[in-house]
Amino acid sequence: MNYAFHLPASLIIVVVALDASCGDPAWLPHPVRLIGRTITAGDRYLHAYNRSGDLIRGGLLVIAVIAAAGLAAWAVIAMSQMISPYAGALAAILIAWTTLAARGLDDAAREVEHHLWAGDEVRARYSIRALAGRDPETLDACGLIRATIESVAENSSDGIIAPLLFLIVAGPVGAVAYKSVNTLDSMIGYKNTRYLYFGRLAARLDDLVNLVPSRLTAISIGLAAAIVTGRMKRSISTVLTDGGKHESPNAGYPEAAMAGALGVELGGDAFYAGELVRHPRLGRTEVPLDLNALRSARIIMWVASAIALFLTLASRAAIFGL
Repeated sequence: MNYAFHLPASLIIVVVALDASCGDPAWLPHPVRLIGRTITAGDRYLHAYNRSGDLIRGGLLVIAVIAAAGLAAWAVIAMSQMISPYAGALAAILIAWTTLAARGLDDAAREVEHHLWAGDEVRARYSIRALAGRDPETLDACGLIRATIESVAENSSDGIIAPLLFLIVAGPVGAVAYKSVNTLDSMIGYKNTRYLYFGRLAARLDDLVNLVPSRLTAISIGLAAAIVTGRMKRSISTVLTDGGKHESPNAGYPEAAMAGALGVELGGDAFYAGELVRHPRLGRTEVPLDLNALRSARIIMWVASAIALFLTLASRAAIFGL
């Protein structure tokens, strides 16, 4: 068995359990950091500052980063597997572990929640920098709660369910390749002057690879709502009415699902780097947007992740018998 491209269900459950219990330990080398440094170097040296040159050079950077990350993951696992099957399995587990971020996401959201329960909005604004890119100083307590819930919803897809899906379908190499695409988009996939052309392939590719995971996340959040808040129908109906309103082809679906699951309104205008960015409003206000809603969002994230794990493993077993 080639662990680089396929992990048995038992080992995937081990990976998920490690992430859920331990998060990202400081002692474990994180491939995303190396990927980020590579992107930064490419960003510095490859810009042509003209449309055609940036399209080509930005595209080459995307291809090179994804290929290098996937090749490195394969090489580590393959060489470990040459030593023994157990070493190969261990290497595959450790690499796959770095691609999931459930514990890290929950810890970051819980930190904001903790400071708000204590009435310390200053520390809450500082803590939310780990979750959201909007200007913290523009956010009051309600704004901090809204931003945190939106980040939990969106990152339930990008940080948990999407890499989990790629891990199940294509093994650790597939999960690392996905993280490469996601990191490229987060660093150069902007529509500003510098990255409009240089980061275009990164942005388009990220949109493509997240089409299925974002919708799977929305479904999983809706099913989780049946358990946590009893609002499954509202969650699904909000996805159907509001999921496509977002300018991103993917981000609106998990956010709309979470809005309906909680019975709150998410989205709306926000400031990023001093500029007002207008976002559509998702869902409608049925209950207060308060810390109880934030805590429910964190619980829904965990339940939705478990549901997605079950659905994807069951689908793989039904289709491929693996």
